[in-house]
Amino acid sequence: MKDKYYIQGMSAISPQHSFAEDPFSQPLVTVQENIFACVEPDYRAYMPPNSIRRMTRILKVGLTTALQCIQHAGITVPGAIVTGTGKGSLSDTERFLKEIREYKETALNATPFIQSTYNAVNGLIALQQKCTQYNNTFVHRGFSFENALLDSMLLISEGNRNVLVGAFEEITAEHFYIKSRIGCWKHEKIASDKLYEHPTAGTISGEGAAFFVLSDTPTDVELAGLKMVYKPKTSYLHTFLAAHNLRLEDIDLVISGRNGDSNFDHYYDGLPNELPFKHLCGEYDTAGAFALWLGAQILKARQVPASWFPMCKIPTGPFKHILIYNHFFGEQHVYMLLTLNTGYLR
Repeated sequence: MKDKYYIQGMSAISPQHSFAEDPFSQPLVTVQENIFACVEPDYRAYMPPNSIRRMTRILKVGLTTALQCIQHAGITVPGAIVTGTGKGSLSDTERFLKEIREYKETALNATPFIQSTYNAVNGLIALQQKCTQYNNTFVHRGFSFENALLDSMLLISEGNRNVLVGAFEEITAEHFYIKSRIGCWKHEKIASDKLYEHPTAGTISGEGAAFFVLSDTPTDVELAGLKMVYKPKTSYLHTFLAAHNLRLEDIDLVISGRNGDSNFDHYYDGLPNELPFKHLCGEYDTAGAFALWLGAQILKARQVPASWFPMCKIPTGPFKHILIYNHFFGEQHVYMLLTLNTGYLR
């Protein structure tokens, strides 16, 4: 693909105050447990109260994030809607399974089943905006959002002017317990801002939603590259950069998925100007969407929010090339390249 792809609008609901109009002016949110929940906004500005009461939390989070993203992009109806999610609506799935057992498979309420499907958020967005165009959801664990992003790039290459692409994920107490049994989370309770000071097995869990309007219309942030690699035996970093005529010395900032897990953090060793982001949102299947939102915000603001990274030496910039490198428990590895479009600056 030789076309250019630009981020026309974006929005995120996360454990930080990312939904605010000026997110980098907001304070760092920390937790003392190993489970990170979203800071939820006032939904009444985006949907009527009777609708809010009928929706589960992930549906409200996903829909509201998408609607603000569309507003920021200055469009009404996107040319396509593409999302990625690793688990979908866990709370609805758990509720439906509990009712199957409780009511012995009789007199079941269909609503939790309907809302638990992976494409429920896409359907709500399409209904809200009266979008009858291409609509798809990818469910591929740590590649879920990136496959949605790749599909969006292909759609633009085929002639679509803009595509709404995003990801959403939630964590529940039951799911946290299940994954703790297989060693995903740390046994000791730690403060999120001290995450990288505890290089032991496991990490902290998180959740969030992030949406983008990807367009062929030039803006200040270009998505210049994307590569997914499954269980690489060696680092693919230099090969990825060489494909874009870059060297590691050309990268002004590396946003890494370092998460304090001693089993996998060695993948990030040796990265220059590294800025880890998992203390902001925790670990989950589509955390790469938050990393993309963070990188694009840094390019637009021309600075890194120092208050969000008290444990890091902050690169001062200027920022032209930002590399995002993230993996999901050592299996799905993703490289994304963001470039400042200096020709668009005014």
